Amino acid sequence: MPALLDLRRRIRSIRSTQQVTKAMKTVATARFKKFHRLVLENRPFWHEEPPVLAKLLLWAAAIDSVFTEERPETKCLIGVVTSDKGLCGAFNSNLLERGQALLDEKEKRGIKFELLLMGKKAVNYFRHKKYSIFRAIGEKVDRLPETEIKLLAREIINLYLIYRIDSFYVIYNEFRSILAPTITVTQLLPLARPQQKELSVIEPDWEPEAKWLVERLIPLYLERQIKHIILESQAAEQAARMMAMENATNNAEELISDLILVMNKIRQASITKELLEIMTAVEALSKSR
Repeated sequence: MPALLDLRRRIRSIRSTQQVTKAMKTVATARFKKFHRLVLENRPFWHEEPPVLAKLLLWAAAIDSVFTEERPETKCLIGVVTSDKGLCGAFNSNLLERGQALLDEKEKRGIKFELLLMGKKAVNYFRHKKYSIFRAIGEKVDRLPETEIKLLAREIINLYLIYRIDSFYVIYNEFRSILAPTITVTQLLPLARPQQKELSVIEPDWEPEAKWLVERLIPLYLERQIKHIILESQAAEQAARMMAMENATNNAEELISDLILVMNKIRQASITKELLEIMTAVEALSKSR
């Protein structure tokens, strides 16, 4: 059996780890509340923006629009959004597994693709693979400046306009509940073409002209959707880390209880042994008299 000194050292070590997990849960909870509030405040607008913009583009183009046209998909850009840090359960591993399945599916269909990697875990996972990397953002994704998001959105739109890519997908963890995020694959380009019955018979009057609006709305739309995806991923990440640290704290408490029980058994066995030795000695003395 292990010595009492070893057990006490192990219990102290586990208590120190438990204090760290408690502190990390507290930090994750504070950050989760921040991102959760931002997501809930903006999610209705983010989700309604693509169909509304698709209708505006059809009206603006009168006949058709390059952003809603149906192209044969031969080249695409796929964004993968993960966290920068670990200690959040299966948050990254499940997402990367789903992303790998999506890439394998595209390869089987003969579709070429480039990757937009956001998050250190995604960059490390795809670093040694054969895939073509369009852009890799490996640190501080949650604090990505608005100017950088704007440049990224403009660059993606330019790739789409010159037919270097036919579509743009993003795979990320969408926050649905604290218990588990939802892995979501969304297509940002081209926009989903609305049905004719969804369009109003009366076309709107444009002020300013339609072309001016389209040139400014599309980059703004893509910027907001990328920002939306980053915030959804951050909220899901902090929720996953909060749950992981809570589970780690509870497991440490259970382990400490088990070790204390073992330690008490060893001490009880030692006391019983000493009592038996004393009683044997007393009995031997009494017989010798």
